[in-house]
Amino acid sequence: MTVHLPAVPGYEGAAALLDTAGLAVGDLVHVVEYVTAGALDDYASVSAAREGFLGGHAVPVATVAVAGLLGPGPYAVELTAFPGGGDLVVAHPDAGFHRGSLRVAGEVVYLPGIQPCDAEGLVHAGDFRAQYRYCLDRAAELLKAAGLGPGALVRTVDYTATATRAQYPRCGRPRRELLGGTGADGLPVFPGAAGILVDRPVLAGAMASLDALGSTAPPRTVNPGWSRYETLTYRPGVAAGDTLFMSGFGALDPATQKAVFDGDLAAQAEFVYAGITAVLAEAGLRGADVVRLVEYVTPAGVAAHPDLAALRTRHFGRAPVSAVVCSALLRPEFLIEVVPMAVRP
Repeated sequence: MTVHLPAVPGYEGAAALLDTAGLAVGDLVHVVEYVTAGALDDYASVSAAREGFLGGHAVPVATVAVAGLLGPGPYAVELTAFPGGGDLVVAHPDAGFHRGSLRVAGEVVYLPGIQPCDAEGLVHAGDFRAQYRYCLDRAAELLKAAGLGPGALVRTVDYTATATRAQYPRCGRPRRELLGGTGADGLPVFPGAAGILVDRPVLAGAMASLDALGSTAPPRTVNPGWSRYETLTYRPGVAAGDTLFMSGFGALDPATQKAVFDGDLAAQAEFVYAGITAVLAEAGLRGADVVRLVEYVTPAGVAAHPDLAALRTRHFGRAPVSAVVCSALLRPEFLIEVVPMAVRP
């Protein structure tokens, strides 16, 4: 059974939480580092702490730049574990942020974070679409090492910047050309997706980076009847095996495609949680089946974020939550975007 642990300050905190969960480093299948500008300025210390914590255990690592944290410290660490650690796949040796280790566990394929770089450094400097396409191509290369095609991608999270917000729709063409296929039900399917804006990238000069998950099980679209997705290159939910991978949810009315509850974090969160619940229900699941929530909160929403705890618990019980601060979201009115995952019991 896969165990998702919430982000905690630093690798020392992650080690303590892993021990409390009765798990060992050898069980890890994925690590996410949420790093502030301060941590990026001293990233060698973060890397050294990670290496000391892992002790030689090869695991895919996603390094995600954030504008801030909702807890102490310059960076936070989120762990995913599977007893025994699943199967290691090495597409190529790690070289800085050009990472090549994957793990396959419980039908989920955990990829490392993908930056627009090769072993020599940044690629396609100044070209947003080319960098984004490169990241998708890299995801396909990594999946190929695991014997899978790009159709195995079930969710992507894109990290871009406020300055390139107007260019973001240009991601649609490479997604349409490189992703998607026919689902297990014979209908078209694209991965779920989220788009997060962070103005200080992990890699200097990066205009787009990517986190992605794949699955060894055939995917199918989960959509509670929202017609807007018929023309988009992502879906509100993708079911593969026992796991439901969901897109990022913001306070956007799916019928009118207009942002709602401008300036009201609690109302936006209620709307978002209800949307997630609708996708869960379409898949035959409940809020109690959610095993991971990542909440990206804009600076304007930070002060009110602690007030969401009771509302979140009412919808999703004790689901692990990692909450971080982003620079902004794709719709300027959004104060929060939530990326969930659920598993059929």
